[in-house]
Amino acid sequence: MKKIGLGICSLLLSITATCKQQMHNNQPDAVATDTSLTAETKAARLPASDISPAADETKLYLGYLKGRNVGMVVNPTSIIGKNKTTLVDSLVKLKVGIKKIYGPEHGFRGDASNGATVTNSIDKRTGIPVVSLYGKTFKPTPADLKGIDLMVFDIQDVGVRFYTYISTLHYVMEACAENNIELMILDRPNPNGYLVDGPILDSAFKSFVGMHPIPASHGMTIAEYAQMINGEGWLKNRVKCKLKIIKMANYSRNMDYTLLVNPSPNLNSQQSIMLYPHICWFEGTTLSLGRGTQFPFAIVGHPALKGKYDFSFTPVSIPGMSDNPPQKNVECFGIDLRNYDTALLKKEGKLNLSWLLTLFKNFPDKSKFFNAYFSKLAGTDQLRKQIESGMTESQIRQTWEPGLAKFKEVRKKYLLYN
Repeated sequence: MKKIGLGICSLLLSITATCKQQMHNNQPDAVATDTSLTAETKAARLPASDISPAADETKLYLGYLKGRNVGMVVNPTSIIGKNKTTLVDSLVKLKVGIKKIYGPEHGFRGDASNGATVTNSIDKRTGIPVVSLYGKTFKPTPADLKGIDLMVFDIQDVGVRFYTYISTLHYVMEACAENNIELMILDRPNPNGYLVDGPILDSAFKSFVGMHPIPASHGMTIAEYAQMINGEGWLKNRVKCKLKIIKMANYSRNMDYTLLVNPSPNLNSQQSIMLYPHICWFEGTTLSLGRGTQFPFAIVGHPALKGKYDFSFTPVSIPGMSDNPPQKNVECFGIDLRNYDTALLKKEGKLNLSWLLTLFKNFPDKSKFFNAYFSKLAGTDQLRKQIESGMTESQIRQTWEPGLAKFKEVRKKYLLYN
């Protein structure tokens, strides 16, 4: 990507195309040449449409891949440019020696439903073996890594502890460290990068949807998070993974960023991505979050709420998206957030607990509201107890503050962007 003058918006010249994104809000004009401005200030003043994910910056890493036996941890979000060219397909055409592909939850091509076991396979398009990291094991075995001398991780995250791609990152880092393999991370924006909030995970509730002592929303990019995993000694036996990070261009975490590709089958709109940190808690309740409809994570309801809410929907089986959704084939009543102004969430800068507290208050049989999964999502059993005891949102938030303050200080050490 070439620039005309310092800080002027980039033009697409090759396969290193810059992702041009749709903006939610009006953005400031591109920065004119001004040597008195710092690089961070210039990036903050560029339009969000000029963010260039690391995968687009091929000039920074293509030469490093040539002549290597490469493994790729990728999924459908691993693309180059606004034409959504798949990274693996592009690198194969450029004669990069990709020996194996490693697929996370939902699979390499993204056609597996949430929670569905993914098996090893051969990619039909390229003929490259695909190792599942969401099947018999979450962690590549030494046999899985045989012959690989460089691993590449390029997956779009959404910035919350319970989104499993950062758990996959952990296990890939651990396996690479144990097998002396360098890991290259192609960094991507966090669409919820503004948000650092929620209860800190208690190690007693560690699981694949919560592996580290961080808040529910961490406000970091994948590369920043990888540095934290290394730096805080979270890998088994405190091993360190050799990282090579390819940074984005023109990124600031406060920019609005619209994804070109859905990060997973049920986060199928920008609306659901922005709501996700605030309403995923309902996955740990008896309520439906709209799985089994075309609007998951934008609607919430339950049959027992009939008479309390006018809005209704009926979940059905949708293969490849939600095969057996909660409350399947039963009419649910609740709230419709499809037109909710998510800019309000960013303005507040904190998790919205009001939907969770209100629906709990209105639910007839409160003993059946939560399930065991809720504490795994929350990373603690305290949030459930606080809600059941009638604590207000303000009172609950006060209990988070000591842990959040400590996390924010630790987080500063690993940030790559302003």
